[in-house]
Amino acid sequence: MFTSVGRWCARRPRRVIAAWLLLAAAALSAVATFGRVTSEAVSIPGSDSQAARDIADRAFPASASGKQPVLLHTPAGAAPLTASDTAAAVRSAAAAIAAVPHVVAVTTPYDPAGATAMSGDGHTAYLSVELDVSGRDVTPAMTDAVLAAAAPATAAGIEVTPGGSLAAAVDRGSTGRSEAIGLGTALVILTLSLGSLLAAGLPLLAGVIGLGIALPVLGLVGHLMDVPEAGETIAAMIGLGVGIDYTLFGLTRFRELRAAGVGIEDAAVRTTAGSGKSVAFAGSAVVAALAGLALGGLPLLYALALAPAIAVVTALGVNLTLLPATLVLLGGRLTPRPPTASVPAGRPRGWGRIAALVAARPWPLLLAGLALLGVLAAPAAHLHLGQLDAGSKASGSMSRTSYDRMAAAFGPGSNGVLQVVDVLPSTAQPTAGSTAQPTTGPNDPRLAAVTAALRGADGVASVSPPSLAADGRTARWQVTPAAAPSDPATTALVHRLRADVLPRATAGTGQQLHVGGTPAAQADLNARIAQRMPLVVGFVLTVAGLLLLLAFRSPVVAVKAAVMNLVSVAAAYGVLTTVFQHGLGARLIGLDGAVPIPGYVPLLMFAVLFGLSMDYEVFLLSAVREGYLRERDNRRAVVAGLSSTGRIISSAALIMVVVFLSYLLSDDPVVKMFGIGLASAVALDATVVRGLLVPATMVLLGDGNWWLPRWLDRLLPHVDIEGDGHPTQPDGADAPAAVIESR
Repeated sequence: MFTSVGRWCARRPRRVIAAWLLLAAAALSAVATFGRVTSEAVSIPGSDSQAARDIADRAFPASASGKQPVLLHTPAGAAPLTASDTAAAVRSAAAAIAAVPHVVAVTTPYDPAGATAMSGDGHTAYLSVELDVSGRDVTPAMTDAVLAAAAPATAAGIEVTPGGSLAAAVDRGSTGRSEAIGLGTALVILTLSLGSLLAAGLPLLAGVIGLGIALPVLGLVGHLMDVPEAGETIAAMIGLGVGIDYTLFGLTRFRELRAAGVGIEDAAVRTTAGSGKSVAFAGSAVVAALAGLALGGLPLLYALALAPAIAVVTALGVNLTLLPATLVLLGGRLTPRPPTASVPAGRPRGWGRIAALVAARPWPLLLAGLALLGVLAAPAAHLHLGQLDAGSKASGSMSRTSYDRMAAAFGPGSNGVLQVVDVLPSTAQPTAGSTAQPTTGPNDPRLAAVTAALRGADGVASVSPPSLAADGRTARWQVTPAAAPSDPATTALVHRLRADVLPRATAGTGQQLHVGGTPAAQADLNARIAQRMPLVVGFVLTVAGLLLLLAFRSPVVAVKAAVMNLVSVAAAYGVLTTVFQHGLGARLIGLDGAVPIPGYVPLLMFAVLFGLSMDYEVFLLSAVREGYLRERDNRRAVVAGLSSTGRIISSAALIMVVVFLSYLLSDDPVVKMFGIGLASAVALDATVVRGLLVPATMVLLGDGNWWLPRWLDRLLPHVDIEGDGHPTQPDGADAPAAVIESR
C-alpha cells in the first residue's frame, strides 16, 4: 500500500503539490468565512457543579457571556465613587457603555441589583456588563469600545479597567512569535545537520503546510464542540514538531538511498514504503494514545485530544503524499555531496563511540541513567492538581490588574464567587387555578435556614440574599469565599458545603441544593480527572505495548519500552512540579512565582508523550532488529542500531525541544507548562532513555530481547514496519530465523 501511494505521488508531483495548496487555501478560506470559534466553557456531565449550572441557566436566563466586570477606582485622597459628581460620571459612563454594540445590559453599583459592587471605602466599584457574545467572539475592538464609552468616568479622574472576557480579549496574544523563533532555530539546526539550506527548508515547509491546514480545520471544529484556546496552541506545538520530525526522517532516508545510487523516483517511492511506513506507525500510536483521553469522560479532554490528533494526522498526510512528490521535483538538489575524507576504519565517532561505550559498560550507565531520572522524578510524588485564575496572569496585563483590584477591594474570593442553587420541593406548588407562588419570598424559613448556614460556614466571606426565579421554586445565593479561587482552601470549602453545611441545613426538607461556580467546576474537573487517570494510563500503556509487540514481535521489548516511557514521563512530571508548583525558576520563564497545575495538563502530557516517544522507539528498535536478524549478534546489533540512528534521533529531538521551548514566550501559564513539560520529556527521552537505558538493557538481556513464545508467534500477524520491500541482506546470506522460540 505504501509503495503504491508513494509511486502514484512520485509520478504526479505537480498534481499532488497543487492539491495540497488548494486544500490549504480552502481551509483558510472556510475559517475566514465562518470564523474561528473557541470556548472556555467546561462541561462536567454528572457533576454537582454542572447540575447547579444547568438549573441556574434554566431558571435565571443570562446573556451569552455572563456578567463581565468593569472596575472603577479612585486613588486615596481623591473623591470616592459615592460622591455626587463621581457617581454622576459613573452613571453617564454606564449609559454610554449600554449603547455599545453587543452590550445587552449594564448594572451600576448604585442599582439595587449591584449594591454589593461598591467597596467599603467607596474608592473601588465595578459595573456588570452583559454581552451577547462569548469566547473568542469578544474582541479587543469591543473592549476598546467599552473603554471609549467610559470617557465620562475617565474624565472625572476614575481609573477604568475591564475584567473577565473583556480583559482576556486584550491580553490574548498571538503565538506567531513563538512559531517564528522555533522555525528559525530549527532551520539552523537542520542546515548544520544536513549540510544544505534547501534540504533544511523542506521539513520546515512541510511543517508549515500541515499547520496551515490543521489549525483552520480545528477552528471550524469549534463550531461543533467546545474547543478551548489552549487546544489550538497545543495543536500548533505538536503539529509543528512532528511535521518537521517526520519529514526529516523521510528526507534522511531519501538522501541515504540517493547516496547508494538509487534513482530519484525509486528513492522517493522506497522512502514512502520504508520511512513513511514507520512514520505512519508512530503517528498512529500518537493518535491512539490521545484517543485514550476519551475514557476521561470529559468534553474538555475530548477537545484537547482531538486538537493535536488533527495536527498529527495532517502531518502524516503531508509525509506520505506531499513529501514523495516534492522529493521527485527537488531530488537532484537534495542529494548529499560525497564526503571529502573517509573516516579511518575501527575508529567510531559521535554516537558510534557512545554506543560502543554503552555496550562495554551497560550496568554503570544503566544505573547512572536511572539515578538521574529518579532525582528528576522525585518531586512528582508531591504533584497536586489545582486550578488557575487571573492571578496567575502576567503582571501588568489587564486581567491581572482587574484581578488584583477586585481582591484588594472585595477580598480574594470575589474573583471566584460560588453559586448555591436550591430547588424547593414540588409539594408546595399552588393548586389548579391559583396564582399563588409556592414560596413566600426570601424570608421563607427554608431559604432563611440555608442563608444562615452559609453565612456561618468557615471560609465564607459573604453571602448575598437569595434570588428567586420566576418559577417560584428555584433560589440562588452568591457565596464569596474568603480565599482566592486557586487557593486549596476554596476547594475545601466547596467540599465542606456539599458534605456537611448544606445537608445539615436542609435535613428532612426535601430541598435539592447544588454548589456551582468556576471554583466548584474546577474542583469537580480535577476530581473527575484523578478518578479516571488510572483508566486512561492503563489504556495508553496497553495500546503502546500491543503496538510495539505487533511491530517487533517481542514481549520483552514491548514491556521494556512501556516501562522506559513511564520513567521519562515521571521525570517530566518532576520538572513540571519543581518549576510551577514549587516556583523554582518560575521567574526565568515570565511568571511571578509558583502557580497551580490544572488536572488536565499532566493527563494530556502523558498521552502526548507516550505517543511521541514511539517515534524514537520505532526508529531505534527497527535498526536494532534489522541488524539482529541479519547477523544474529545482539550486542553488535544494538551498537549498530544506536550508531546509525543516534544522530537523526538527537537532531529530531533537538528540533522538537526548540519548538516546545519557543512557546515559553506565551503569557499563558498553561502553554508554558506544556512547553516545559514536553521539552524536558523529549530531551530526556532522546538522550538518557534512548541513548543509555534502552541500549544498556538490550545489551544485558542479550538474545532474550527477541524471545517469542510459539503460540504467540502463531497469533501475531507479520508486520514489517522498517522494510521498504527491498532486501537488505547480502546476496547468498542465509535468512535468519524471525523469532527465538521458547523451549
